Amino acid sequence: MARDQGLEELLNEQLEAVRGLAQKSMFGGWAWLLNGNLLCAARDDGMLVRLGKGNDGWALDLPGIVPMLSRGRHMQGWVRAASEAYGDDALRQKLVDAALDFNRSLPAK
Repeated sequence: MARDQGLEELLNEQLEAVRGLAQKSMFGGWAWLLNGNLLCAARDDGMLVRLGKGNDGWALDLPGIVPMLSRGRHMQGWVRAASEAYGDDALRQKLVDAALDFNRSLPAK
């Protein structure tokens, strides 16, 4: 899977001030980790966002956002946002903020 460099740039700009952030190649794209916990990823098929189990209902009600699937299995608490969703600056910010809130509740790895 090819990386989406445009989405990566958007996320880098959005996350530049976040402390404890690391980046690495993962999921066939580029991933951001907060204190060692997966936060989000950019792939050519969309933006993956970790909202936490039971915290993703609001996002799944929006157009362009679907559950993340891995090998055909629904990944609880993860969503995939298509370009029409992550291309909306306010929505992308809301997704990232929700992911940050959830990840900050997790113990550091």
